[in-house]
Amino acid sequence: MPAITEAKILILATHGFEQSELEHPLSTLKEAGATVHVATLDGKAIRGWDNTDWGREVAADVKAADITPGDYDALVLPGGQINPDLLRVEEDAMSIVRAMIDGGKTVAAICHAPWLLIEAGAVKGRDATSYPSIKTDMINAGANWTDAEVVTDNGIITSRSPKDLEAFSAKIIEEIEEGEHKRKAA
Repeated sequence: MPAITEAKILILATHGFEQSELEHPLSTLKEAGATVHVATLDGKAIRGWDNTDWGREVAADVKAADITPGDYDALVLPGGQINPDLLRVEEDAMSIVRAMIDGGKTVAAICHAPWLLIEAGAVKGRDATSYPSIKTDMINAGANWTDAEVVTDNGIITSRSPKDLEAFSAKIIEEIEEGEHKRKAA
């Protein structure tokens, strides 16, 4: 059981991430003492989406292709409509998602980011939630979907929207401190 102060966490995102869904976990996890890296497809800064228009840039720490997933204790996937839709067709991104799931690491996806879990084949038979507009996608992929602020199934955390960020971020810390999760690979 690693303490959060010893944890190394990866946030994977690209342009169009929901601003608060990246910034809130990033600041909460850093404030808790974790080492947090932001990975982007090209290793350069990305711009968020903030309500109805483009938001602020967030600096990247690393390029997705240069990631060794085993170096991290957890993966955080911010939502928004644009970000996960772009990431789910990028092999560098999907290989990270699959490796983290297969490695029993904590994987947290909020809003539309469960699309990445669907693409990885990781929701079938699992309890999960998401933004309501992708509920049917989740169910069709085999998830046991429920409308709740945060749902956890053996270290895979899902939440609905920015209004759930407090519970989402708290659950990430809790699951990391539980350690690796033994589960069926994606």
